[in-house]
Amino acid sequence: MTIDKKKLGIQILSLVGIIITIKLACIYYVANFQQYALSSFCSINDFIDCDGAARSILAQFWGIPLAYWGLFFYVTVLFLTFVDKLKNVRFLGFLNVFKNPMSYITFLGTIAFVVSMVLAGMSLFKINKLCILCLITYFIDLAIALTAFGAKPKQFIQAMKDTFVDFIAGVKSYPKTFVVLLIMATSFLCYSGMTDNFVPHIKKHKSIMKYRKITYNPYRVMGNELGDSNGTVVIELYSDYVCPLCYIHNIMLHQAVKELSNVKIVHHNLPFDKECNPYININMHPGACYMSRAAIASRNQGNYWGMSSLLYENQPQKEEDLLKLVEELGMDKAKFLKDMEAESTYKEIEDEVSKANEMGLDATPTMFVNGEEYVGVKPYYELKDILIEHGAKKR
Repeated sequence: MTIDKKKLGIQILSLVGIIITIKLACIYYVANFQQYALSSFCSINDFIDCDGAARSILAQFWGIPLAYWGLFFYVTVLFLTFVDKLKNVRFLGFLNVFKNPMSYITFLGTIAFVVSMVLAGMSLFKINKLCILCLITYFIDLAIALTAFGAKPKQFIQAMKDTFVDFIAGVKSYPKTFVVLLIMATSFLCYSGMTDNFVPHIKKHKSIMKYRKITYNPYRVMGNELGDSNGTVVIELYSDYVCPLCYIHNIMLHQAVKELSNVKIVHHNLPFDKECNPYININMHPGACYMSRAAIASRNQGNYWGMSSLLYENQPQKEEDLLKLVEELGMDKAKFLKDMEAESTYKEIEDEVSKANEMGLDATPTMFVNGEEYVGVKPYYELKDILIEHGAKKR
Protein backbone atom coordinates (compact mmCIF):
# COMPACT_ATOMS: atom_id res chain seq x y z
CA MET A 1 0.00 0.00 0.00
CA THR A 2 1.37 3.36 -1.08
CA ILE A 3 1.45 6.02 1.62
CA ASP A 4 0.51 9.52 0.52
CA LYS A 5 3.22 11.47 2.35
CA LYS A 6 1.53 14.80 1.66
CA LYS A 7 -1.74 13.70 3.28
CA LEU A 8 0.12 12.04 6.14
CA GLY A 9 2.02 15.25 6.82
CA ILE A 10 -1.18 17.29 6.85
CA GLN A 11 -2.87 14.76 9.12
CA ILE A 12 0.00 14.94 11.61
CA LEU A 13 -0.05 18.75 11.53
CA SER A 14 -3.83 18.74 12.01
CA LEU A 15 -3.63 16.38 14.98
CA VAL A 16 -0.95 18.55 16.61
CA GLY A 17 -3.16 21.59 15.94
CA ILE A 18 -6.15 19.84 17.53
CA ILE A 19 -4.14 18.99 20.66
CA ILE A 20 -2.83 22.56 20.98
CA THR A 21 -6.23 24.21 20.45
CA ILE A 22 -7.81 21.90 23.03
CA LYS A 23 -5.10 23.03 25.46
CA LEU A 24 -5.75 26.67 24.48
CA ALA A 25 -9.47 26.14 25.12
CA CYS A 26 -8.61 24.80 28.60
CA ILE A 27 -6.35 27.80 29.27
CA TYR A 28 -9.14 30.12 28.09
CA TYR A 29 -11.62 28.50 30.46
CA VAL A 30 -9.29 28.51 33.49
CA ALA A 31 -8.07 32.08 32.88
CA ASN A 32 -11.58 33.51 32.60
CA PHE A 33 -13.70 31.38 34.92
CA GLN A 34 -11.43 30.11 37.71
CA GLN A 35 -10.44 33.19 39.70
CA TYR A 36 -7.92 31.52 42.00
CA ALA A 37 -6.37 29.07 39.53
CA LEU A 38 -2.59 28.92 39.10
CA SER A 39 -1.01 30.42 35.99
CA SER A 40 -0.59 28.14 32.98
CA PHE A 41 2.85 26.84 32.00
CA CYS A 42 3.08 29.33 29.12
CA SER A 43 2.50 32.40 31.28
CA ILE A 44 6.12 33.26 32.03
CA ASN A 45 6.09 37.04 32.46
CA ASP A 46 4.03 40.13 31.60
CA PHE A 47 4.82 39.75 27.89
CA ILE A 48 4.95 35.99 27.34
CA ASP A 49 1.53 35.40 28.84
CA CYS A 50 -0.99 32.92 27.44
CA ASP A 51 -3.38 33.62 30.33
CA GLY A 52 -3.29 37.37 29.72
CA ALA A 53 -3.99 36.85 26.02
CA ALA A 54 -6.88 34.54 26.88
CA ARG A 55 -8.43 37.16 29.16
CA SER A 56 -8.38 39.79 26.42
CA ILE A 57 -11.59 40.71 24.65
CA LEU A 58 -9.66 39.90 21.45
CA ALA A 59 -9.52 36.20 22.42
CA GLN A 60 -12.92 35.66 20.82
CA PHE A 61 -14.54 36.35 17.48
CA TRP A 62 -18.25 36.71 16.94
CA GLY A 63 -18.95 35.50 20.45
CA ILE A 64 -16.88 32.31 20.11
CA PRO A 65 -13.42 31.77 21.68
CA LEU A 66 -10.62 31.72 19.10
CA ALA A 67 -9.48 28.33 20.40
CA TYR A 68 -12.81 26.84 19.26
CA TRP A 69 -12.43 28.41 15.81
CA GLY A 70 -8.95 26.86 15.60
CA LEU A 71 -10.23 23.46 16.70
CA PHE A 72 -12.96 23.60 14.05
CA PHE A 73 -10.35 24.48 11.39
CA TYR A 74 -8.02 21.57 12.23
CA VAL A 75 -10.88 19.05 12.45
CA THR A 76 -12.13 20.25 9.04
CA VAL A 77 -8.65 19.91 7.49
CA LEU A 78 -8.26 16.43 8.98
CA PHE A 79 -11.66 15.46 7.61
CA LEU A 80 -10.72 16.69 4.12
CA THR A 81 -7.69 14.39 4.06
CA PHE A 82 -10.05 11.40 4.35
CA VAL A 83 -12.70 12.62 1.90
CA ASP A 84 -11.43 10.55 -1.04
CA LYS A 85 -11.85 7.34 0.98
CA LEU A 86 -15.17 8.38 2.50
CA LYS A 87 -16.68 8.98 -0.95
CA ASN A 88 -16.91 5.22 -1.42
CA VAL A 89 -18.91 4.72 1.78
CA ARG A 90 -22.63 4.17 1.32
CA PHE A 91 -24.76 7.27 2.02
CA LEU A 92 -21.66 9.49 1.72
CA GLY A 93 -21.75 9.86 -2.03
CA PHE A 94 -22.50 13.57 -1.66
CA LEU A 95 -18.84 14.03 -0.71
CA ASN A 96 -18.07 13.79 -4.42
CA VAL A 97 -18.57 17.56 -4.47
CA PHE A 98 -15.05 17.72 -2.99
CA LYS A 99 -13.30 16.87 -6.25
CA ASN A 100 -10.00 18.42 -5.12
CA PRO A 101 -9.71 18.14 -1.32
CA MET A 102 -6.12 19.37 -1.36
CA SER A 103 -7.23 22.58 -3.05
CA TYR A 104 -9.70 23.17 -0.22
CA ILE A 105 -6.96 22.51 2.33
CA THR A 106 -4.68 24.97 0.52
CA PHE A 107 -7.39 27.60 0.53
CA LEU A 108 -8.33 27.08 4.19
CA GLY A 109 -4.71 26.92 5.30
CA THR A 110 -3.91 30.18 3.51
CA ILE A 111 -6.92 31.95 5.02
CA ALA A 112 -6.00 30.60 8.46
CA PHE A 113 -2.42 31.83 8.14
CA VAL A 114 -3.50 35.33 7.03
CA VAL A 115 -5.90 35.51 9.97
CA SER A 116 -3.09 34.27 12.22
CA MET A 117 -0.83 37.12 11.12
CA VAL A 118 -3.57 39.63 11.91
CA LEU A 119 -4.06 38.06 15.35
CA ALA A 120 -0.31 38.07 15.96
CA GLY A 121 -0.16 41.80 15.17
CA MET A 122 -3.08 42.57 17.47
CA SER A 123 -1.53 40.46 20.22
CA LEU A 124 1.87 42.12 19.99
CA PHE A 125 0.83 45.72 19.42
CA LYS A 126 -2.64 46.08 20.96
CA ILE A 127 -2.63 43.94 24.10
CA ASN A 128 1.18 43.56 24.31
CA LYS A 129 1.00 39.84 25.01
CA LEU A 130 2.65 36.87 23.31
CA CYS A 131 0.90 33.51 23.45
CA ILE A 132 3.48 30.82 22.65
CA LEU A 133 0.90 28.11 21.90
CA CYS A 134 -0.94 30.51 19.60
CA LEU A 135 2.35 31.23 17.83
CA ILE A 136 2.89 27.51 17.22
CA THR A 137 -0.55 27.22 15.61
CA TYR A 138 0.30 30.11 13.27
CA PHE A 139 3.26 28.13 11.92
CA ILE A 140 1.11 25.00 11.69
CA ASP A 141 -1.40 26.91 9.55
CA LEU A 142 1.38 27.99 7.19
CA ALA A 143 2.84 24.47 7.09
CA ILE A 144 -0.56 22.99 6.19
CA ALA A 145 -1.01 25.43 3.32
CA LEU A 146 2.55 24.91 1.99
CA THR A 147 2.29 21.13 2.26
CA ALA A 148 -1.04 21.07 0.43
CA PHE A 149 0.08 23.01 -2.67
CA GLY A 150 3.77 22.21 -2.66
CA ALA A 151 5.01 25.76 -2.11
CA LYS A 152 4.88 26.50 -5.84
CA PRO A 153 3.14 29.74 -6.92
CA LYS A 154 1.53 28.17 -10.01
CA GLN A 155 0.14 25.31 -7.94
CA PHE A 156 -1.18 27.77 -5.38
CA ILE A 157 -3.05 29.77 -8.02
CA GLN A 158 -4.43 26.58 -9.54
CA ALA A 159 -5.55 25.40 -6.08
CA MET A 160 -7.47 28.65 -5.57
CA LYS A 161 -9.17 28.23 -8.95
CA ASP A 162 -10.02 24.58 -8.29
CA THR A 163 -11.51 25.46 -4.90
CA PHE A 164 -13.74 28.13 -6.41
CA VAL A 165 -14.88 25.89 -9.30
CA ASP A 166 -15.55 22.95 -6.97
CA PHE A 167 -17.48 25.12 -4.54
CA ILE A 168 -19.74 26.56 -7.25
CA ALA A 169 -20.32 23.07 -8.68
CA GLY A 170 -21.21 21.77 -5.24
CA VAL A 171 -23.71 24.57 -4.65
CA LYS A 172 -25.34 23.84 -8.02
CA SER A 173 -25.53 20.13 -7.20
CA TYR A 174 -27.10 20.60 -3.77
CA PRO A 175 -28.70 24.10 -3.76
CA LYS A 176 -31.29 23.34 -1.08
CA THR A 177 -28.73 21.76 1.23
CA PHE A 178 -26.43 24.74 0.75
CA VAL A 179 -29.21 27.22 1.59
CA VAL A 180 -30.19 25.26 4.72
CA LEU A 181 -26.57 25.05 5.90
CA LEU A 182 -26.04 28.75 5.17
CA ILE A 183 -29.14 29.70 7.16
CA MET A 184 -28.12 27.46 10.08
CA ALA A 185 -24.56 28.82 10.16
CA THR A 186 -25.71 32.43 9.85
CA SER A 187 -28.32 31.98 12.56
CA PHE A 188 -25.80 30.39 14.91
CA LEU A 189 -23.22 33.14 14.35
CA CYS A 190 -25.84 35.85 14.80
CA TYR A 191 -26.95 34.22 18.04
CA SER A 192 -23.41 33.83 19.38
CA GLY A 193 -22.31 37.28 18.26
CA MET A 194 -25.34 39.16 19.57
CA THR A 195 -25.81 37.32 22.88
CA ASP A 196 -22.19 36.50 23.87
CA ASN A 197 -23.64 33.50 25.70
CA PHE A 198 -20.58 31.40 24.82
CA VAL A 199 -18.28 34.05 26.30
CA PRO A 200 -20.15 35.25 29.43
CA HIS A 201 -17.11 37.18 30.74
CA ILE A 202 -17.11 39.23 27.51
CA LYS A 203 -20.83 39.78 27.95
CA LYS A 204 -20.15 41.13 31.44
CA HIS A 205 -17.32 43.33 30.20
CA LYS A 206 -19.45 44.86 27.44
CA SER A 207 -22.33 45.44 29.84
CA ILE A 208 -20.09 47.33 32.28
CA MET A 209 -18.22 49.30 29.60
CA LYS A 210 -21.53 50.49 28.17
CA TYR A 211 -21.99 52.51 31.36
CA ARG A 212 -18.38 53.71 31.30
CA LYS A 213 -19.11 55.52 28.03
CA ILE A 214 -21.98 57.48 29.58
CA THR A 215 -20.81 61.03 30.34
CA TYR A 216 -23.70 61.88 32.66
CA ASN A 217 -26.17 60.00 34.80
CA PRO A 218 -29.44 59.77 32.82
CA TYR A 219 -31.23 58.28 35.84
CA ARG A 220 -30.12 61.06 38.19
CA VAL A 221 -32.16 61.48 41.34
CA MET A 222 -32.23 64.76 43.25
CA GLY A 223 -32.65 64.99 47.01
CA ASN A 224 -31.30 63.03 49.93
CA GLU A 225 -33.11 59.76 49.30
CA LEU A 226 -32.26 57.16 46.67
CA GLY A 227 -34.93 54.51 46.50
CA ASP A 228 -37.86 53.92 48.83
CA SER A 229 -37.43 55.32 52.33
CA ASN A 230 -39.26 52.29 53.76
CA GLY A 231 -37.64 49.73 51.44
CA THR A 232 -36.77 46.38 53.01
CA VAL A 233 -33.94 45.71 50.55
CA VAL A 234 -31.29 47.90 52.11
CA ILE A 235 -28.04 48.59 50.25
CA GLU A 236 -25.22 49.87 52.43
CA LEU A 237 -22.86 51.36 49.85
CA TYR A 238 -19.20 52.28 50.39
CA SER A 239 -17.72 54.30 47.54
CA ASP A 240 -15.12 56.85 46.49
CA TYR A 241 -15.96 59.79 44.22
CA VAL A 242 -12.68 59.49 42.27
CA CYS A 243 -13.10 55.74 41.71
CA PRO A 244 -13.99 55.07 38.02
CA LEU A 245 -15.92 51.90 38.85
CA CYS A 246 -17.91 53.77 41.50
CA TYR A 247 -19.03 56.14 38.75
CA ILE A 248 -20.42 53.19 36.80
CA HIS A 249 -21.96 51.68 39.92
CA ASN A 250 -23.65 54.98 40.80
CA ILE A 251 -25.44 55.06 37.44
CA MET A 252 -26.51 51.42 37.80
CA LEU A 253 -27.96 52.00 41.26
CA HIS A 254 -29.92 55.02 40.06
CA GLN A 255 -31.28 52.93 37.18
CA ALA A 256 -32.15 50.11 39.58
CA VAL A 257 -34.31 52.29 41.85
CA LYS A 258 -36.09 53.62 38.77
CA GLU A 259 -36.99 50.10 37.69
CA LEU A 260 -37.36 48.38 41.07
CA SER A 261 -39.34 49.21 44.21
CA ASN A 262 -38.71 48.23 47.85
CA VAL A 263 -35.04 49.23 47.55
CA LYS A 264 -33.32 51.71 49.88
CA ILE A 265 -29.73 52.89 49.37
CA VAL A 266 -27.59 54.26 52.18
CA HIS A 267 -24.29 55.80 51.12
CA HIS A 268 -21.05 55.75 53.12
CA ASN A 269 -17.89 57.61 52.13
CA LEU A 270 -14.74 55.54 51.75
CA PRO A 271 -12.22 57.84 50.04
CA PHE A 272 -8.84 56.32 49.20
CA ASP A 273 -7.22 59.68 49.85
CA LYS A 274 -4.59 60.16 52.57
CA GLU A 275 -6.06 63.55 53.45
CA CYS A 276 -8.77 61.81 55.47
CA ASN A 277 -7.91 58.11 55.26
CA PRO A 278 -4.90 57.23 57.44
CA TYR A 279 -5.28 53.49 56.79
CA ILE A 280 -3.92 53.47 53.22
CA ASN A 281 -0.28 53.31 52.12
CA ILE A 282 -0.74 54.79 48.65
CA ASN A 283 -2.61 58.01 47.94
CA MET A 284 -4.72 56.44 45.21
CA HIS A 285 -7.45 59.05 44.78
CA PRO A 286 -6.34 62.58 45.71
CA GLY A 287 -9.34 64.88 46.00
CA ALA A 288 -11.75 62.16 47.12
CA CYS A 289 -11.92 63.56 50.67
CA TYR A 290 -12.67 67.02 49.29
CA MET A 291 -15.57 65.65 47.26
CA SER A 292 -16.88 63.60 50.18
CA ARG A 293 -17.17 66.80 52.19
CA ALA A 294 -18.98 68.41 49.26
CA ALA A 295 -21.55 65.61 49.20
CA ILE A 296 -22.19 65.91 52.95
CA ALA A 297 -22.55 69.69 52.69
CA SER A 298 -25.07 69.19 49.86
CA ARG A 299 -27.10 66.83 52.02
CA ASN A 300 -27.61 69.68 54.46
CA GLN A 301 -29.43 71.48 51.64
CA GLY A 302 -31.42 68.43 50.56
CA ASN A 303 -29.44 67.40 47.49
CA TYR A 304 -26.99 64.66 48.45
CA TRP A 305 -27.61 62.39 45.47
CA GLY A 306 -27.85 65.22 42.96
CA MET A 307 -24.41 66.44 44.01
CA SER A 308 -23.05 62.89 44.11
CA SER A 309 -23.81 62.36 40.43
CA LEU A 310 -22.27 65.73 39.51
CA LEU A 311 -19.14 64.93 41.51
CA TYR A 312 -18.65 61.65 39.67
CA GLU A 313 -19.20 63.33 36.31
CA ASN A 314 -17.14 66.51 36.76
CA GLN A 315 -14.41 65.60 39.27
CA PRO A 316 -14.01 69.15 40.67
CA GLN A 317 -10.68 69.78 42.39
CA LYS A 318 -10.94 73.55 42.80
CA GLU A 319 -13.44 75.64 44.72
CA GLU A 320 -14.52 77.60 41.65
CA ASP A 321 -15.36 74.38 39.80
CA LEU A 322 -17.24 73.01 42.78
CA LEU A 323 -19.25 76.22 43.20
CA LYS A 324 -20.44 75.90 39.59
CA LEU A 325 -22.05 72.62 40.57
CA VAL A 326 -23.55 74.21 43.68
CA GLU A 327 -25.04 76.91 41.48
CA GLU A 328 -26.35 74.33 39.02
CA LEU A 329 -28.21 72.63 41.85
CA GLY A 330 -29.58 75.97 43.14
CA MET A 331 -28.00 75.71 46.57
CA ASP A 332 -26.77 78.47 48.89
CA LYS A 333 -23.03 78.88 48.23
CA ALA A 334 -22.15 80.47 51.56
CA LYS A 335 -23.93 77.79 53.59
CA PHE A 336 -22.39 75.09 51.38
CA LEU A 337 -18.83 76.31 51.98
CA LYS A 338 -19.47 76.68 55.71
CA ASP A 339 -20.88 73.16 55.98
CA MET A 340 -17.94 71.73 54.02
CA GLU A 341 -15.56 73.04 56.68
CA ALA A 342 -17.78 72.15 59.64
CA GLU A 343 -16.25 69.94 62.30
CA SER A 344 -19.21 67.56 62.04
CA THR A 345 -18.46 67.01 58.33
CA TYR A 346 -14.86 65.99 59.01
CA LYS A 347 -15.99 63.83 61.94
CA GLU A 348 -18.57 62.00 59.82
CA ILE A 349 -15.98 61.07 57.20
CA GLU A 350 -13.51 60.06 59.91
CA ASP A 351 -16.08 57.76 61.51
CA GLU A 352 -17.10 56.18 58.20
CA VAL A 353 -13.50 55.55 57.16
CA SER A 354 -12.70 54.09 60.58
CA LYS A 355 -15.73 51.79 60.46
CA ALA A 356 -14.81 50.63 56.94
CA ASN A 357 -11.30 49.81 58.15
CA GLU A 358 -12.68 47.82 61.08
CA MET A 359 -14.84 45.88 58.61
CA GLY A 360 -11.76 45.10 56.52
CA LEU A 361 -13.00 46.94 53.43
CA ASP A 362 -10.18 47.64 50.99
CA ALA A 363 -11.96 48.21 47.68
CA THR A 364 -14.67 50.39 46.21
CA PRO A 365 -17.42 50.07 45.36
CA THR A 366 -18.42 47.63 48.07
CA MET A 367 -22.06 47.15 48.93
CA PHE A 368 -23.96 45.11 51.47
CA VAL A 369 -27.43 44.02 50.37
CA ASN A 370 -29.30 43.13 53.55
CA GLY A 371 -25.92 42.30 55.07
CA GLU A 372 -24.56 40.23 52.15
CA GLU A 373 -21.31 41.65 50.78
CA TYR A 374 -20.62 42.34 47.09
CA VAL A 375 -17.30 43.84 46.02
CA GLY A 376 -16.76 45.64 42.72
CA VAL A 377 -19.07 46.33 39.80
CA LYS A 378 -21.30 43.65 38.39
CA PRO A 379 -23.16 43.80 35.06
CA TYR A 380 -26.47 45.59 35.49
CA TYR A 381 -28.49 42.45 34.77
CA GLU A 382 -26.67 40.66 37.63
CA LEU A 383 -27.15 43.59 40.00
CA LYS A 384 -30.84 43.64 39.19
CA ASP A 385 -31.16 39.88 39.78
CA ILE A 386 -29.39 40.22 43.15
CA LEU A 387 -31.83 42.90 44.30
CA ILE A 388 -34.85 40.90 43.11
CA GLU A 389 -33.58 37.82 44.96
CA HIS A 390 -33.44 39.91 48.14
CA GLY A 391 -37.03 41.12 47.71
CA ALA A 392 -37.04 44.03 45.26
CA LYS A 393 -40.11 44.29 43.02
CA LYS A 394 -40.32 45.34 39.38
CA ARG A 395 -42.18 48.59 38.95
